[in-house]
Amino acid sequence: MVQAYILIQTEVGKASLVAESIGLIEGVIQAEDVTGPYDVIVRAQAETVDELGRMVVAKVQQVEGITRTLTCPVVHL
Repeated sequence: MVQAYILIQTEVGKASLVAESIGLIEGVIQAEDVTGPYDVIVRAQAETVDELGRMVVAKVQQVEGITRTLTCPVVHL
């Protein structure tokens, strides 16, 4: 299982709607709107890195109101 944090910037005033929409995507563990340089932080999981990438590109980035994403895979050192 691969997990990652997805840091999301949104259009002004869209953070709550984006977090709510992303929270419905299969594989999303948690989606919360936050303050700071990013508007929404998501924790997601998938079986493989490739599946995680497909989720981000095909599902997360398609949510209306998103302007930029940054995916940070979790590593266990």
